[in-house]
Amino acid sequence: MQAFLKGPSSISTKPPAAKERSAAGAAGSSGEGKRLKPIPWVEKYRPKNVDEVAFQDEVVAVLKKSLEGADLPNLLFYGPPGTGKTSTILAAARELYGPELFRQRVLELNASDERGIQVIREKVKAFAQLTPSGSRSDGKVCPPFKIVILDEADSMTSAAQAALRRTMEKESKTTRFCLICNYISRIIEPLTSRCSKFRFKPLSDKIQQQRLLDVSGKEHVKISSEAVSYLVKVSEGDLRKAITFLQSATRLMGGKEITEKIVTEIAGVIPKETTEELLSVCRSGSFEKLETLAKNLINEGYAVAQLVNQLHDTVVESEDYSDKQKSVIVEKLAEVDKCLADGADEYLQLMSLCALVMQQLTQN
Repeated sequence: MQAFLKGPSSISTKPPAAKERSAAGAAGSSGEGKRLKPIPWVEKYRPKNVDEVAFQDEVVAVLKKSLEGADLPNLLFYGPPGTGKTSTILAAARELYGPELFRQRVLELNASDERGIQVIREKVKAFAQLTPSGSRSDGKVCPPFKIVILDEADSMTSAAQAALRRTMEKESKTTRFCLICNYISRIIEPLTSRCSKFRFKPLSDKIQQQRLLDVSGKEHVKISSEAVSYLVKVSEGDLRKAITFLQSATRLMGGKEITEKIVTEIAGVIPKETTEELLSVCRSGSFEKLETLAKNLINEGYAVAQLVNQLHDTVVESEDYSDKQKSVIVEKLAEVDKCLADGADEYLQLMSLCALVMQQLTQN
């Protein structure tokens, strides 16, 4: 009976599977299945070679000279996010090794990977001890060393950094290290002294505008010149953030022109009218109005941390406040920012801040 039941089911399941395979094969061969996977624009327009890296002229000049002689020192790249640190070293490695040897010769470890002392002692050390072999198919000179890229190295523990320094010296014949971080002060002194240090500057407004217009042209995006300028202002020298905002705005608009208002919504920036309204309510001295406005702000979903940043700029640049008022308000802004970073309640912190601003503005 069991054999009888098994028989037909096993026969009936095979043909559809075969049909599916043949259909998939046909789709693949016809080219319909070979559609390119959509990738983020940040990755799509990442520099492919060192010449494409924007604004970091000193770093590019040194790397180009090193690439000509196929030799590199140990490197330490530091600076704000989105300025091209990782892109630069990956582009340089691709130029050095070509597409065939790139995977064998480059070990990239990010902050998302485990990078404790054990990994440095085992994985990094084992990779560094391997002798590089093979030559490039295009006949170009291939350097006799490998590259270990430690991205976001400032999040490594001091013990892991200390374990790295001996490996850097011992394996100098076969391996070069490139440490990438935002804050150089978090890298221990013995490591910084073993590397050539390069600071990546925040990108200039002109360069960012140029790149954004270039990307929007290639992607056929309609965007007003005011929106491009505002994108640059909002991203604060971080090109990665600017391109991500541009892609998000494009998806939101679905082919229509991107305006400054859309960029404001996408970036989570609090409209200027809202911050001005908040300050005018503080000047009025009405606590009931202030409470209502604060509740509305929270209900609208605005981040209080973003409001703190914008209020800071408004207060510092304004000429309506005395120096004493500015100092008291800015000190309170710093205190609120610290509390928010520690996970305090947004509404309470906002009320605390606004109450102090009201007190300062209604005293005189």
